[in-house]
Amino acid sequence: MKHSDKNSCHNPNEVKLSRRSWLTRVGLVPFAAAITSNLPSPAFAGAVGSTLPARNQFKIKGTFINAAFTHPMSTATAEALKAYADRRLTNIRIADEMMDANRAEALKLFAKLINANADELAWVPSTMVGENFIVAGLGLPGSSNRVVTDAYHFNGSLYLYGQLAKKGLDVQVLSPKENGISLSDLDKAITPNTKLVAISLVSTVNGFQHDLKAVCDLAHSKGALVYADIIQAAGAVPIDVKGSGVDFCACSSYKWLMADFGAGFLYVRKDKLPLLNRSQYGYRQIDHFDTHVFPFDSPGDQVYDWTANETVGGYFQVGTLGNGTIAALRESLRYLNETGVDNIQRYRQPLLDKLQEQLPRFGFVPMTPVGSTSPIVSFGYKDAASRFKSKLDAADINISLYANRIRISPSVYNTMADVEKLIEVVSK
Repeated sequence: MKHSDKNSCHNPNEVKLSRRSWLTRVGLVPFAAAITSNLPSPAFAGAVGSTLPARNQFKIKGTFINAAFTHPMSTATAEALKAYADRRLTNIRIADEMMDANRAEALKLFAKLINANADELAWVPSTMVGENFIVAGLGLPGSSNRVVTDAYHFNGSLYLYGQLAKKGLDVQVLSPKENGISLSDLDKAITPNTKLVAISLVSTVNGFQHDLKAVCDLAHSKGALVYADIIQAAGAVPIDVKGSGVDFCACSSYKWLMADFGAGFLYVRKDKLPLLNRSQYGYRQIDHFDTHVFPFDSPGDQVYDWTANETVGGYFQVGTLGNGTIAALRESLRYLNETGVDNIQRYRQPLLDKLQEQLPRFGFVPMTPVGSTSPIVSFGYKDAASRFKSKLDAADINISLYANRIRISPSVYNTMADVEKLIEVVSK
């Protein structure tokens, strides 16, 4: 794989960006300056390049077309994580200030990315934790309400609803037709007893993308709420939570948000928060806490009293946060906002179209709708893993390989040459 700027400039799929691109490393804050600073300075500033692909912003080995599995960190994001670790290493006070600044800025940047308000977001350790919060908050465990979902939802989520079905929840799982889920089938499945429609906005299986606004309009017209898993969508396709009307969504940050494991976001539409109950409790939900038994405490009738925070964070943030990942996320979210998800999507599309056009010629069965603009394409192929694993390994190509299918997911560092190399290897 070549990484030179020359190759990038001559790429026919090159996209000119209207905003600043990547933030590059200009050096860590010196130790003495860090001690005397009131607030932490960003580790990186300035920008280079205004084109995609962003190959020179990554240090990827081989041909990696598997971002839907785990997106690589950029060099700038890795350095942001290192800057946080350096301050933790020295245990200086600015580490706490840096954590606060990272959290606030990352929340603001993610809110901008999906057109939300920052106070509608809570930190969660994973997408599944976010979905579990919504399911428990709505009182679904042990109830006889209906949940409508589909076979393209994340398998961990299908397991969640399958377990709750054993306890009385009415779960309806829609099967795909023509590589998608039809609104007419969804319409038939939503009964008066339906409390929640739970979907993956972009399916991890094949990249099928729901029309989120259409799903929400339909569900709301029948009195149901909508939860969307957006882990394969946030950072990869434009999302407008206000425009779509989605009630709840969640994602982690190690896929298209280009950060790491252990930190993600739960979005709750502000007017839907009163419908939810807290299902877990912890210190991050406390707004004010007073004791009345220790020296110099104010007097009180109880050992302690408290008030709870009534924001989304006050409902769902329980304990310690993944502060290292949040440091990385702050940097990667800057890149996504400045580059523009629409520009990333536009750059990526010819790569996906090429795969859709060429691979069926060699016996691959399309699993993704033609013309899909999500970041994932999948194909069925009998005995795919045993047929292609050794060839792909020998060519140093990384895609998601399953027993009878393959999944390919290019990102900002890929070029048409990567796609053509993959086609050449699997066509033989």
